[in-house]
Amino acid sequence: MDTLSAIQARRAIKHYDPEHRLTDEEEKTLLEAAMQSPTAFNIQHWRFVLVKDPEVRQQIRAAAWDQAQVTDASLLIILAANKAAWQDPAAYWANAPEGVSDFMLPAINQYYAGREQVQQDECMRSCGMAGMTIMLAAKAMGYDTCPMDGFDFDAVGKIINLPNDHVISFMIAVGKGTKEAWPKPGQLPYDQVVINNTF
Repeated sequence: MDTLSAIQARRAIKHYDPEHRLTDEEEKTLLEAAMQSPTAFNIQHWRFVLVKDPEVRQQIRAAAWDQAQVTDASLLIILAANKAAWQDPAAYWANAPEGVSDFMLPAINQYYAGREQVQQDECMRSCGMAGMTIMLAAKAMGYDTCPMDGFDFDAVGKIINLPNDHVISFMIAVGKGTKEAWPKPGQLPYDQVVINNTF
């Protein structure tokens, strides 16, 4: 499936075949695609928590308004990010041309140090881009997805033992859908969404 077709075909699917599982190779393909997503300063602070344990999934479902896709989808991915990733950036620039890392490493510190809201916002932006990559890659692989923020973030953080310097952005159910989404409920007109130059 080409990219534009995947964008048009992707929908948030709520019902999944609970017997289906992705292969290890499919999981790796999906997550390696996500790892190609952009991050500011290449700090790659997203962390993809693959929840496979049925008991843990059941606990998360209880913290997610009993939504069935949490337990029934083939894969549940919690997109989290390390807010402190900017503090040790040398590995992200290890293969940079000579002189580039000398410029970038101080710039990273200058941009993030003491700016907690910027650190938090960057985590959300990066996870959003990685999440879209996951959903489009899954669609191209023949799978359906459902992005989710309808859950108790604090409770899920405790369930997965989220480190204090990490934050959850959202989670994505991935699998074989068993029921199509209803027709799109309404798209805003192009001219209302696309603004040329200024409002």
